[in-house]
Amino acid sequence: MKIIYFVRHGESEGNIGTIRQSSDTPLSPHGRQQAEIIAQRASHLTFDVIISSTLKRAEETAQAISKKTNKDIEYSDLFVERVHPVDLYGISKTDPRSVEAGETIRKNFAVPGFRYADEENAKDLMDRAQEALKFLTNRPEEHILVATHGFFLRIVMARAVFGDTLTEKETDDFVRTFQTENTGITVFSYDETKPKPWRVLTWNDYAHLAELEG
Repeated sequence: MKIIYFVRHGESEGNIGTIRQSSDTPLSPHGRQQAEIIAQRASHLTFDVIISSTLKRAEETAQAISKKTNKDIEYSDLFVERVHPVDLYGISKTDPRSVEAGETIRKNFAVPGFRYADEENAKDLMDRAQEALKFLTNRPEEHILVATHGFFLRIVMARAVFGDTLTEKETDDFVRTFQTENTGITVFSYDETKPKPWRVLTWNDYAHLAELEG
């Protein structure tokens, strides 16, 4: 049986700023503190390798964990955050173009085949989540830590729970209902002998931040 620890990255400058974050958006000073705390907590977990999103905020989180645990990092685009329309990156979140695009995408996310521009739509994300899960099941390691992103992690959970029957509507329900905190830990198990091999053991555990946030 495999155990997969998914860790959302620490708070980024984009999380707290007014500009839509891009691939090179770093952690904020507070996010770097969070990364150090999750690294300390990860030092008490058993895992063999770190798989990280290639986006800077996830890389920095993974690097903090690697430094504390002496585990190697491998980078994969499978675990990056959802791709927004490319012409929205770097502009203000309150820019009318950004507001209109965001509202339209949210309103139509559950509509099969809908695409506002060149962003990843629900089907794209569902397919990538399936590929990401397959990638993890094919790894030789039994215990893996993945540094990833909040929105995409919810898609991964939806895919693990519903498998091939997952619909755009169910995906939309998951991303609207389940939330993630920066450096929250989500734990999956995978047992190929079971009719439904994936289990969600823990969702969004961020108790390690109690002292920092308090």
